[in-house]
Amino acid sequence: MPRRDAIFPANRHALYDVHRYSAAIRSGDLLFVSGQVGSREDGSPEPVFEDQVRLAFVNLRAVLAAAGCSFDDVVDVTTFHTRPDEQIETVLAVRAEEIGAPPYPNWTAVGVNWLAGFDFEIKVIARIPATIGGPAADEH
Repeated sequence: MPRRDAIFPANRHALYDVHRYSAAIRSGDLLFVSGQVGSREDGSPEPVFEDQVRLAFVNLRAVLAAAGCSFDDVVDVTTFHTRPDEQIETVLAVRAEEIGAPPYPNWTAVGVNWLAGFDFEIKVIARIPATIGGPAADEH
């Protein structure tokens, strides 16, 4: 069984320590990224929704980079929304700027009623590039 290695970005926010979880776990050539929210360094939510979504992507990029990955390596995305009907257009606009060109990763959007004071969360699974130590990715 592959070893489970914790990955943290250089400027990790307080939520990892407060809630005792890893930003991501590397297992073999896969990276499982915990849900990233639009938190400031102290762990508090960014109050403006669009800014909170943008900061969640900033935090996600930092975790991916810490593992030698980028959005190009993401294969699966799950987003959580406290008010999806009111928020989806903003999320789609920010997501379009962040995710890049096709082919797009899988995406599942889930409406929830609680995100610990946040209104948006994004978690992903990425394949770690072969140059980082994982096996060569399939070229399909």
